[in-house]
Amino acid sequence: MKVLIAEDDRDSRELLSWLLEKLGYDVVAAENGNQAWDAFRREKFRLVISDLLMPDVDGLELCRRIRSTPTPKYTYIILLTALIGKKEFLDGMEAGADDFVTKPFDLDELQARLRVADRILAIQGDAAIGDAAAASNTGTG
Repeated sequence: MKVLIAEDDRDSRELLSWLLEKLGYDVVAAENGNQAWDAFRREKFRLVISDLLMPDVDGLELCRRIRSTPTPKYTYIILLTALIGKKEFLDGMEAGADDFVTKPFDLDELQARLRVADRILAIQGDAAIGDAAAASNTGTG
């Protein structure tokens, strides 16, 4: 699966890219929210991992933009943040985030959250296949 990373800190971006590639993901890494948004518009990603605090387009705005864009399949969004108070959590959920990972992130926790994302995206994919089959059986698809 192809993953989009939006992270303005070079060391964090490189570590995430390395880890995700090691886990078998195809990674596209963006240095900021603007680059990530451009990449998302060119190619819809099923999984986006974004830093919450970035200059210009932050993680919340990136979430909002992704959620407002019609896509054929669901995009799972994980926000990375060192700030994880109630306000940040609620703001992220309202913007459309599916999950949060606190920085500095724990490798085992991140892997567990990626497995959850994979399961949810697989279920969504199975549901879309079932919907298409049902539509073709009723003559509406």
